[in-house]
Amino acid sequence: CTPVLVFSKAPCVSFGPRNRSIGAAAKSQMVTNCKNTVQGFKRFHGRAFSDPFVQNLKSSLVYDLSQMPSGTTGIKVMYMEEEKVFSIEQITAMLLTKLKETAESALKKPVADCVISVPCFYTDAERRSVIDAAQIAGLNCLRLMNETTAVALAYGIYKQDLPTPEEKPRTVVFVDIGHSGYQVSVCAFNKGKLKILATAFDPEMGGKDFDERLVKHFCEEFAVKYKLDVKSKPRALVRLYQECEKLKKLMSANSSDLPLNIECFMNDIDVSSKLNRAQFEEMCADILARVEPPLRSLLEQAHLKKDDIHAVEIVGGASRMPAIKERINKFFGKEPSTTLNADEAVARGCALQCAILSPAFKVREFSTTDVVPFPISLKWNSAAEDGVSDCEVFPKNHASPFSKVLTFYRREPFSLEAYYNCPKELPYPDPTIGQYVIQKVIPQASGESSKIKVKVRVNIHGIFSVSSASLVEVQKSEEEEESMDTEHSTEKENEVLLQDTTEGRQEKKSDQPPQAKKAKVKTKVLELPIENNPQWQLANDMLNLFVESEGKMIMQDKLEKERNDAKNYVEEYVYEMRDKLHGIFEKFVNESDRDALSLKLEDTEVWLYEDGEDQPKQVYIDKLVDLKSLGQPIQDRYTEFEERPKAFDELGRQLQQYMKIVEAYKTKEEQYDHLEEAEVQKVDRMVNDVMIWMNSKMNQQSKQSLAVEPVVKTTEIQAKTRELFSTCNPIVTKPKPKVDLPKEENPSEPNGPVNTQENPEAQPSGTEQAAADGAEAKPDMDLD
Repeated sequence: CTPVLVFSKAPCVSFGPRNRSIGAAAKSQMVTNCKNTVQGFKRFHGRAFSDPFVQNLKSSLVYDLSQMPSGTTGIKVMYMEEEKVFSIEQITAMLLTKLKETAESALKKPVADCVISVPCFYTDAERRSVIDAAQIAGLNCLRLMNETTAVALAYGIYKQDLPTPEEKPRTVVFVDIGHSGYQVSVCAFNKGKLKILATAFDPEMGGKDFDERLVKHFCEEFAVKYKLDVKSKPRALVRLYQECEKLKKLMSANSSDLPLNIECFMNDIDVSSKLNRAQFEEMCADILARVEPPLRSLLEQAHLKKDDIHAVEIVGGASRMPAIKERINKFFGKEPSTTLNADEAVARGCALQCAILSPAFKVREFSTTDVVPFPISLKWNSAAEDGVSDCEVFPKNHASPFSKVLTFYRREPFSLEAYYNCPKELPYPDPTIGQYVIQKVIPQASGESSKIKVKVRVNIHGIFSVSSASLVEVQKSEEEEESMDTEHSTEKENEVLLQDTTEGRQEKKSDQPPQAKKAKVKTKVLELPIENNPQWQLANDMLNLFVESEGKMIMQDKLEKERNDAKNYVEEYVYEMRDKLHGIFEKFVNESDRDALSLKLEDTEVWLYEDGEDQPKQVYIDKLVDLKSLGQPIQDRYTEFEERPKAFDELGRQLQQYMKIVEAYKTKEEQYDHLEEAEVQKVDRMVNDVMIWMNSKMNQQSKQSLAVEPVVKTTEIQAKTRELFSTCNPIVTKPKPKVDLPKEENPSEPNGPVNTQENPEAQPSGTEQAAADGAEAKPDMDLD
């Protein structure tokens, strides 16, 4: 099975003096450990510390950002009582490690593969960064899946009424407004397949923008009303963010005035205020105005009209806001559908993609074709065209994954540079994707330029690469040498042919007239090495270092969990035993022992919250052993009291059974008349001895106090029961021997052997004789 890994709206990682907390455990520390609790970090993937986007966000973050040696963005925290700077890839890897552990715990088997969802507007650098994070976590990412594509898959695969491939496709718009991004896509559905037609987005609009607008409003109000500078106290700011998020959700369901109250907010001051939906929408009018432009852009890119849209599906937490629904409804002229789970639609789509990619699952055939969100071009040095030539290889909204082959004519190694050719549309400061050097290029033997075929690809992750390069070497033959001419010696350095190769298809020209005679030319294809230099990717040595570091942190977390578990066992035992001493254990302990144990428990509780707050694992183990040396005998006496009657009942039942058998033998019942008298006497003596033993122990135990050790233990009674059974049962269940009845003689037969030759009818066949014998012997078989 492959787990589904989805970037949630606010994945959290918290760092402490001994370990890391991830997920829900980390979220609970956002107030108490705000400076070392990291969330919203997916926005920094693949970005330099100097990126304007990063610098603008710094002021709104509670935790500190720092520059990594490679120039990327890092996060500074206190971990293991030391100041540490972790890369964004490391932080994401920590989240993926936690998800991996969760999946392995549920599946009871190791997990190596995963599918991770990312925003559709992620660039090449951001996608490579997420892939690196998966590698650090020890995961093989089968696919980076665009979030809106995952939603489309979750929507379409269950539809039974989709048009056939020959019919006009059903067009559906998906709107995803999450915590930190706004994405829309339009998808064409046919039976068994979906094709994304276009995407549009606003990467800086999401639920967080509405939260920040509320926070800003109340910061200004509290500054006037209570003279408080909220932004100067990170803990107060985090609390205000949490309360504003709750208020925003309440306003989605209620239009009346709603209160906001926070006790001991700052300087022991309680704050309060109120707001209603109308005021909130007026406050966020400029944010709400950003809902429509991506929708308009989407239809323009796909060359569709509003009437062409079959349905509009909305997902994402912020899509629940009435004002957003109203604007989508107004734009398309139809009510947006909420049939998909707003929070889980992306995860479900990824789960289905996992099943499709995994050979372990058999699912309905459903192909998914995504698109390239930004146009990608290549440029290279060219002597004839002012030194640089370029070519757009993947236009905006081109199908993905996809491969193309470019043909160059070169005499020496050359380099290609891939870049996004729309810097104004790009939500990223650097349009460069990478540099690719085609090596070991040599001219033909004749001195002409060699034909170089370069294959470029946007893979399943949406990442661009130069996947291969080959040199076509022309080899002369004897028949060819005479007809070779030299008119092709002119330079072909600037000629570039572009061919599509996805799914084995290649564009071929077939309208050329046939040649009268075609010279026989032998060619040999030589693979050329490529030096890949993507603009932003972790170096192998750094990646290995991060993998090693993650392994050490996992081990430290494991050791700390074991230490905390040992501490919790002590704390749990103290509370549990204290309650039982005055409850179910009260009759099983004398007053002096109870007082001694109560005092020991009280001292241990005080120790746990003082000197015992931070002790090694073995100290807690020893403390628990010390407590159990006093408490376990009481527990054992209670257990004996509960189990002893059951054991005596079982022993008494067996005694009654064997006594009845002995009595039946003495009255000469036919069922037991085959038993030997000496053996029956042995059973009788054993029964009497055990009966005397049992009555004696029961009498002694009835006079014994429950607060002292019992006269007889359950294990002794069970041993006596087994002894009784092993001695008596083989005797009383001894089978009755079979009795062979004498065969009746036929009075009509003369003495002596019968002449079977003269009387063939008088001798029965073997089958008849066996049947007759069986019929006669049958009563003997039922004697037992």
